[in-house]
Amino acid sequence: MSVLLVISCVFAVLAGLVHVYIFFLESVAWTSPRVRKIFGLSSETEVQATRSMAFNQGFYNLFLAIGVILGVVLAVTGNGATGWTLVVFSTASMLGAAVVLLGTGRRYLNSAFVQGSFPLIALLFAFLGSTFGA
Repeated sequence: MSVLLVISCVFAVLAGLVHVYIFFLESVAWTSPRVRKIFGLSSETEVQATRSMAFNQGFYNLFLAIGVILGVVLAVTGNGATGWTLVVFSTASMLGAAVVLLGTGRRYLNSAFVQGSFPLIALLFAFLGSTFGA
C-alpha cells in the first residue's frame, strides 16, 4: 500500500473516531449539561423535544464510523476492493453530511468543519493514492 493510501487510512480512522464521539454525544449523553452547551440547548423542554431525534441521528454517525473503520481494516488486510469501497462511501457520506450541516447556517460552521475535515483529507489522499501511488 502506498504512503498516500496509508495517510488516507489514518484520516479515515480519525473521521470514524470523531463520528463515534458524535454518536456518544447524541445517543448516550444528550441530556447532560455539557452536551446541552455543545449543541446550544437552552431548556429541558428543548432537550426532551429533540432527544429521540438526536438518539436516531447518533446511530447514523455510528454506522458511518463502523463502515469507515471496517473498510480500513479490510483494505489493510488485503481485501482492497471491498475495503476502499467502504472507506470512500463512508467518508463521502460524512463529508456530505458536513456540507448539509454547513448549509443550515453560519452557526454550524465549526461543527461542519469538525465533522468534515478528516473525511475530506481521507478522500483526497485516497484519490491521490489511487491515481499516483506506487
